Amino acid sequence: MAERGGRGTSSGGASSLDKSITLPPDEIFRNLENAKSFAIDIGGSLTKLAYYSTVQHKVARVRSFDYSGKDIEHESPYEITVQEEITARLHFIKFENTYIETCLDFIKDHLVNTETKVIKATGGGAYKFKDLIEKKLGLKVNKEDVMTCLIKGCNFVLKNIPHEVFAYQKDSETEFRFQTNHPNIFPYLLVNIGSGVSIVKVETEDKFEWIGGSSIGGGTFWGLGALLTKTKKFDELLQLASKGKHTNVDMLVKDVYGGAYQTLGLSGNLIASSFGKSATADKEFSKDDMAKSLLHMISNDIGQLACLYAKLHNLHKIYFGGFFIRGHPVTMRTITYSINFFSKGEVQALFLRHEGYLGAIGAFLKGAEQDNPNQYSWGENYAGSSGLMSTSPDLSPMQRARSSTFDMFEMDRLERPLVNLPLLKDPSTYIPDTVDLTDDTMARKYWLTCFEEALDGVVKRAIASQPDSIDAAERAEKFRQKYWNKLQTLRQQPFAYGTLTVRSLLDTREHCLNEFNFPDPYSKVKQKENGIALKCFPSVIESLDSLGWEERQFALVKGLLAGNVFDWGAKAVSDVLDSDPQFGFEEAKEKLQERPWLEDSYNEWIQRLKEGPPHKCALIFADNSGIDIILGVFPFVRELLSRGTEVILACNSGPALNDVTYSESLIVTERIAAMDPIIQSALKEERLLLVQTGSSSPCLDLSRLDKGLALLVRERKTDLVIIEGMGRAIHTNYYAALKCESLKLAVIKNSWLADRLGGKIFSVIFKYEVPSE
Repeated sequence: MAERGGRGTSSGGASSLDKSITLPPDEIFRNLENAKSFAIDIGGSLTKLAYYSTVQHKVARVRSFDYSGKDIEHESPYEITVQEEITARLHFIKFENTYIETCLDFIKDHLVNTETKVIKATGGGAYKFKDLIEKKLGLKVNKEDVMTCLIKGCNFVLKNIPHEVFAYQKDSETEFRFQTNHPNIFPYLLVNIGSGVSIVKVETEDKFEWIGGSSIGGGTFWGLGALLTKTKKFDELLQLASKGKHTNVDMLVKDVYGGAYQTLGLSGNLIASSFGKSATADKEFSKDDMAKSLLHMISNDIGQLACLYAKLHNLHKIYFGGFFIRGHPVTMRTITYSINFFSKGEVQALFLRHEGYLGAIGAFLKGAEQDNPNQYSWGENYAGSSGLMSTSPDLSPMQRARSSTFDMFEMDRLERPLVNLPLLKDPSTYIPDTVDLTDDTMARKYWLTCFEEALDGVVKRAIASQPDSIDAAERAEKFRQKYWNKLQTLRQQPFAYGTLTVRSLLDTREHCLNEFNFPDPYSKVKQKENGIALKCFPSVIESLDSLGWEERQFALVKGLLAGNVFDWGAKAVSDVLDSDPQFGFEEAKEKLQERPWLEDSYNEWIQRLKEGPPHKCALIFADNSGIDIILGVFPFVRELLSRGTEVILACNSGPALNDVTYSESLIVTERIAAMDPIIQSALKEERLLLVQTGSSSPCLDLSRLDKGLALLVRERKTDLVIIEGMGRAIHTNYYAALKCESLKLAVIKNSWLADRLGGKIFSVIFKYEVPSE
């Protein structure tokens, strides 16, 4: 459940909801007054509501000063204006059917958009609650086919959420093993376990076929469980099962044969007969044990059936969904075991982090076809989403009380479609992140503490970035509380939002800052540093041009590395920059590790420049504003251009920390071109091209890049990729394999990370890689 502090658009109406709802309703049903369309999926016990709304938030824009007839000696190269921007957001809320009437009342009271005439509905409850919905909301209910909605929803999350799919490994240290998104999601088998079981083969976006099923499903578990244990609630039955010991009720192979059945290669611990002992034993069996035995029986049966269908249709991916799963460990473990056993490891059981929302997402998409949400890329908004397992009955009472009966999921529409970098060697195995913090306990503890300790500084920076705002301190405090709560959730459940990484911690922080209208806390810092660095540019170029070729190559690389020291996201650096305003480019060079560097293939790089032909086109992913891009990257760009290499300079689409954004880079480049004929002619002749990455993160996911960038990379036959910075080249892409030559370079500005990599703070990574044939 989203923590307290979420920004809703309504303040009234709390009294209209049942008192057992633990969060203010405007934190649950957010941005309702801007809602454009609705969909609802009502199952046997849970209602899933989907709606599309527009969200108004502040963005920091930069624009050049108008120099006509004015003094052009401005301290900064541009001015910053804060504007309101409207973006699209999808909201998904899951709650128990018990609360459906009060929730509908609240929605009706706050649904002020009269354009909304129809609500798409799916699930069995679409029939049962049709009259109630129409009466409460005054909307016409259009019923949609359950299976079509499920598949539409499944395709949508598989394409848009990188850490959607996971395998469950109970006996491994990391129970949830998240999968890399494959660029082609088809074909797959969807096994939906509701009251019964439906098995569907999905071949394309719109082509699917029901190929089988079973009447023995979740309803069977619930019904038989109620008869055996007198427990009427599904989640309570799952809770009993989680405490039970099935071997007290089930007959095992060793009970029949005294050990393993060697001839058939069957383990002695394999279930030979579900409930087999109850026929002969003259005793009462505990409710826990019976529930566990029943859960095993049904899960094993479903797993075997799914496996047989997968093998029959030559499919290797099976996604399980439906209310029976509910993120319940025992269920997932048993299905996984069954699939592994019967397929001999050839077929994989996979689960979805948002499987409870698939029907609602699909129903929403059916109703939004005129706007075609599929033509955009979407991203999960961590600030407005609950974590995986937040309503699981296995959570401790403290966590369960916090998340209670509601669960939320939000997605933001991104500006443009995101695609793979065409130069990835194998997009299906590419993993952006270097360290999986879900797996690495020591690293996880360190980084969570590191982000907690940095929180005060981020709050101060956010307030300072908006000196004219009377409520900046109040909003910053709400940001602190929300992000702090997210960090505590991740301490308890590292897997809550998929694989936990430094990248996801940074992205969550950016989402929370945006939630409370702090779109660019470093905008003024970047403005000032860009202005100072531009004044130094001519003298840096003059100094470089006076050097011999070999000397100059080393000076250029050293300048790139020194520029990368200026990173406000690194505490060791921000402390220096705060305490010593005179710390500059030359001082940063002094900080750098002497050669040999921690990772050092500089000699191979120089050899390549000496002996090989000029590269056709270099793609450079830039990092920080100010000294980094102006005195580090641009001299390097200039040298490549002089060699006859075209350059694509890629910068973030949106702000994060003090990273340079695309809009800032346009102005900075314009100012540099006015001082430097090489840059000026390259711009004019389109040998230097500036593009946006499609990202607003200090890290870099090469599988989610702006489509325009990918097209340009292909068109210009790019044969060199340069990735600079700790976030882009160490936290992400350190092991990324590309089809072309690459340079990954960074200065390590974190003592713990330096120590772990076998170096010291300000150690240098210079990694030149040539793809193997």
